[in-house]
Amino acid sequence: MSARWLASLALAALAFWPALLGASSTREEALRALADTRSADSRRQGARTLAETGLMADLPQLAAALRDTDPLVRELAEGAMWQVWSRSGDATIDRLFETGVAQMQASQGDEAVETFSEIIRRRPDFAEGWNKRATVYYMMGEYQKSLADCDEVMKRNPYHFGALSGYMQIYIRLEYYDRALEYGRRALEVNPNLGGVRQSVELLEHAIEQRRNRTI
Repeated sequence: MSARWLASLALAALAFWPALLGASSTREEALRALADTRSADSRRQGARTLAETGLMADLPQLAAALRDTDPLVRELAEGAMWQVWSRSGDATIDRLFETGVAQMQASQGDEAVETFSEIIRRRPDFAEGWNKRATVYYMMGEYQKSLADCDEVMKRNPYHFGALSGYMQIYIRLEYYDRALEYGRRALEVNPNLGGVRQSVELLEHAIEQRRNRTI
């Protein structure tokens, strides 16, 4: 290695590290802002920033913000969690993920399954790959396959209220109402702001109570 090459490498490193440290600092500042009990504006900005910079390790703080006294903080925290979940940390995987989402939205079920299966093959630790394939399977009526993928999501991301509500919807379709109710309640334990899930839970509770009364 020449001295000139080593000098160039050192300069490149000096240029790289401030950007990296700046991103880390921004994330840390966002976490502090999210915990600022004195200012809803700070917590809102913290949630917005974490939507762009947050990591899976930040999910406990974002999940706590789902119970914030400020409704906009709760909404931003929920959105931030979805954005964090959708980042694999690998640009190639993220591009494949975008393709799969587009296929899913275009009702191209078989193609979407193939794309998400490839993501899972390459990055089995990426929970959202499993979740999106579970969603496609649900849309295709492949409920057992969807349930199996939901199991994989929860192994990797226990905060995934989307997968928990997915279980509920599947079990409603299968007419396993007790199980549906269980998962609906679990989804609300993580995220109490899911209005549709709360409505389904109330309907399930009413239906189960009526069924019990008829058997007495």
